[in-house]
Amino acid sequence: MALEQIGPLANSSMTALQAVLNAPGVRGRKVVRLGKSSETKEGGVLGIIQSIVQKQQEGQRDPFYVMDIGRVAALWEKWACSLPKVRPFYAVKCNPEPAILGALAALGSGFDCASRVEIEAVLSLDVSPDRIVYANPCKAEAHIKYSAHVGVNLTTFDSKEEINKLRKCHPRTAALLRLKALDDSGARCPLGPKYGALPEEIAPLLEAAREARINVVGVSFHVGSGASDAAAYRGAIASARHVFDTALELGLPKMKVLNIGGGFTVGPQFAAAATVISAALNSYFTDDPDLLIMAEPGRFFAETAFTLVTNIIGKRVRGELMEYWINDGIYGSMNCILYDHATLTAQPLACTSNPGNPTCKGMKIYGSTVFGPTCDALDTVLYEHQLPELQVDDWLVFPNMGAYTAAAGSNFNGFSTSAIGTHLAYSAPP
Repeated sequence: MALEQIGPLANSSMTALQAVLNAPGVRGRKVVRLGKSSETKEGGVLGIIQSIVQKQQEGQRDPFYVMDIGRVAALWEKWACSLPKVRPFYAVKCNPEPAILGALAALGSGFDCASRVEIEAVLSLDVSPDRIVYANPCKAEAHIKYSAHVGVNLTTFDSKEEINKLRKCHPRTAALLRLKALDDSGARCPLGPKYGALPEEIAPLLEAAREARINVVGVSFHVGSGASDAAAYRGAIASARHVFDTALELGLPKMKVLNIGGGFTVGPQFAAAATVISAALNSYFTDDPDLLIMAEPGRFFAETAFTLVTNIIGKRVRGELMEYWINDGIYGSMNCILYDHATLTAQPLACTSNPGNPTCKGMKIYGSTVFGPTCDALDTVLYEHQLPELQVDDWLVFPNMGAYTAAAGSNFNGFSTSAIGTHLAYSAPP
């Protein structure tokens, strides 16, 4: 296991941007520079979207994403400045688009993979296997054997049964004991009901690992996806300290890895989390200068970097209520409404019906319902959303759609989420 600490990038933000523009998954693809204005025809994401729409063939109105790789580079800088002691291992499950994987790889990220397919996706970008943590506490034996074959030598566990699988399929792996976070009630998606060892299980699991000759090198935890209570990190880090001490009391080698998991979001919540984490690390791990501290951010890097663009394929007017059908929905990218408890917003882009005023400034606003394309009534994306009157073949633009969207979509009713393409753009540093 040859993992290294990271700090802020040595050079400028422009150097970071150059790195991602030349990254596998990005290199060779068209990348358009974003202007500073948010208005169509003047630059910005809406301007690029309008350009893409105008180039589509008549009758071809497929949904698509626009990814801002400059945003990813800027968030990398923000992470490195806020948590310089903590190395990100991007959670591939959040969004496996090759461009974001390649960009983060070029910036120096590690990767949190949960399956053979995710490991294969990362390795295909020429990423070294020691930059991968196989962070699924319950793995199929065939996947464990694959990780052994390709040299992914760090994983997690929270049961004796998993220890037995590791002994059988990958005895040379290093392992992290996954703890159940003391409190993940503030998370958008709590993980404690499914994963994590309880306090009374820690010593028996460490003993079982020693008996199986599995090298337990540290501890991992996860306070839940989209965590809103920064204090949860302090409690979890305190619990990790207890496990480190318990291992020494049992005569095991000193642990050297702390994985603080994910749960990070962009904005004030990240600043609060970074403050709490830094203070907790100083309180509980000041005597471990060689400790490798990892994290598994997903939505922090992905959510705000992606914009989803959908076409209006149907319309119905009932009094003052406008009803629209679009060509992506709950069974596609908007599954995040159900599974990730996301709240979506939509911007109109009336390129077809109102090309002189595509953003519909000054137009009357109506309460609008927006349906997805499938035949299931559950497939409703927005209720009573305030929109101007739009027409079939106009567009709705959904910002902040990079986290647990296309990655978790289906092909229900023949609408293939995996077929939704991604256009690349970049916002230059200020």
